[in-house]
Amino acid sequence: MKKKIAFICVHNSCRSQIAEALGKHFLGEQYDFYSAGTETKPQINPDAVRLMKELYGLDMERTQYSKTMEAIPEPDLVISMGCEVGCPYIGRTFDDNWGLPDPTGQSDAVFRSVIRQIEERVKQLSSEDEA
Repeated sequence: MKKKIAFICVHNSCRSQIAEALGKHFLGEQYDFYSAGTETKPQINPDAVRLMKELYGLDMERTQYSKTMEAIPEPDLVISMGCEVGCPYIGRTFDDNWGLPDPTGQSDAVFRSVIRQIEERVKQLSSEDEA
């Protein structure tokens, strides 16, 4: 059975959605990836959607939606995308905090930088699991 990895941020509309999409894209054969928040938004961040299509050909609006922890299976590994103000309480401690800045409202260059950081961290999950 594949390990379940969940990416968490407050609104589940940007960084955690990007991480879920990139996890499935790069390591979907190895793990099951999910994202969730303590609150939801009516749609995924449009800049994130646009740039993920541009950079990877991935349509997050077609395959993902904003959801809370209750809507996903119990994860084996829980990763916070970054808690600038304070980590949301999810009923357990986080296994890791990636400390990534929220690119919402920022330039495409800032978005691309955060997306690339997420890609690098996602790809590292495989090598960390083998250690």
